[in-house]
Amino acid sequence: MAVDRMFITTTGIQILASLLTLCLAAGSARAQHLNLIAPAVQPAGAERNAASTAPAPLTLTLHDALERAEQNDATFLSAVTDAELAREDRAQARATLLPAVGLRSEFLNTQGNGRIPTGRFVTNDGVHVYREWSVVHQDLSPSALTQITYRRSMATEAVARAREEIARRGLAVTVTRAYYALVDAERKYSTAQQAFEQAQHFLTISQDLERGGEVAHSDVIKFRLQANDAERGFEEARLAMESARLGLAVLLFRDFNQNFNVVDDLDLSPPLPSFSDVQAMAGRQNPDVRAALEALRAASFEVSAARQAFLPSFSLDLDYGIEANAIALRSVDSGNRELGPVPNLGYFLTATATLPVWDWGMLRSKLKQARLRRQLAQAQLSAAERQLLSNLYAFYGEAATARRELDTLRQSADLAAESLRLNTLRYQAGEATVLEVVDAQNTLTLARNAYDDGAVRYRVALANLQTLTGSF
Repeated sequence: MAVDRMFITTTGIQILASLLTLCLAAGSARAQHLNLIAPAVQPAGAERNAASTAPAPLTLTLHDALERAEQNDATFLSAVTDAELAREDRAQARATLLPAVGLRSEFLNTQGNGRIPTGRFVTNDGVHVYREWSVVHQDLSPSALTQITYRRSMATEAVARAREEIARRGLAVTVTRAYYALVDAERKYSTAQQAFEQAQHFLTISQDLERGGEVAHSDVIKFRLQANDAERGFEEARLAMESARLGLAVLLFRDFNQNFNVVDDLDLSPPLPSFSDVQAMAGRQNPDVRAALEALRAASFEVSAARQAFLPSFSLDLDYGIEANAIALRSVDSGNRELGPVPNLGYFLTATATLPVWDWGMLRSKLKQARLRRQLAQAQLSAAERQLLSNLYAFYGEAATARRELDTLRQSADLAAESLRLNTLRYQAGEATVLEVVDAQNTLTLARNAYDDGAVRYRVALANLQTLTGSF
């Protein structure tokens, strides 16, 4: 009996040492999450060949991910294209304010009548007429003199630029959510792997204690059930991590590359500014309000242009060159050959005035349309301002709540690790049941996952808030 007790005591000491080592590892494992992915089973030669030919995976930060997404996202690229088109429209509108210069070359071949040299058409003074002109055209309409069209194009470009910024900030939220979803999935994979290893270790310990007669077989059954649950959780975490990687790859790579890693900076959460600072930034840098304001300006210019359509418009055309029977500075006129060579080079000026008199109500209809668009733009601006205030309070409240809860979640994860360590010691001493140990294990896994979810929630809340304020 003395030998048996000595054997049991020695076994208990060894098991206690193993439990202490396991608990200390569980307590310190939270300091850093490992991106562990179980490799597929391959022959040794195939692994060496794959390692020698496969390129090194990319390591992406959130900033890198945002830059790549801006190069690939169709919605954002559409907004960028619209802004560039609006810039070209502004350049074209500005060009209409300046004189247009062009060259014109014509050859008029008139059928002769056999009797006089001017041919059959009274508008021509010869069978062959050549026109070589340089033409200068200037529009003197009221819209050109007041630059209404150009100013409206500037406002339209500003609307397009604001919408481009809206698309950029919306894409930043999408990428941030997908990026940290992958980080969160990798952390949960690491946590699930640790939980599975702990469950296997506890199962081994319980089996050793059962053989020593220190615990009942029911403890072994409970730890076996716990190990089975941990294994299923581990497989689910692997699947979730792979799905998150696919979701981010769609946003970042045109060739659907999955050979990349992300930097885990989830614990380095930026601070949240005060509400007064956030409110001031939203007032200065909100693209939704800026887009609505510029749209109202464009609608007002459209009303002015519709009013000016009732006024007279003027234009000037200056033509300089030759119109003669030969391409020469001096030539003989076909109808007046007795005069000899006469000068061909000269100019003529055409001034045109257009006054609308009757158009069956078309101009009034266009003016009414412009006024209706301006009314709608005013309503949209008011709605954008109200929506900004609503979103500002909602997004800031979400970010502030997530930030406050983050400290509590971190404390809960640390306490759960300590609880598992203490319950392990109590179980070894016979003061705790197997249910308490299993519950401590589950609590630790849930607490770690809750902390990771809370950190992701705070990052996404910041990204949503920055859609209103810009980066801070």
